[in-house]
Amino acid sequence: MKKTTLDWIALILLVIGGLNWLLIGVFQWNLVDAIFGAASVVSSIVYILVGVSALYTIYYLTKN
Repeated sequence: MKKTTLDWIALILLVIGGLNWLLIGVFQWNLVDAIFGAASVVSSIVYILVGVSALYTIYYLTKN
């Protein structure tokens, strides 16, 4: 199945989210908060986009 632009965006956001969790787990350092500020609106938007990407990926994997 050919991947669309939305599929690639979701994949990239999931990789970013996964790497951020790796940094939190290993070094107790949150990259998103370091870049955008802790509890900022932009940080919240990034977390929301990563979560929506996860939901979309679940849909993508089960749509066959």
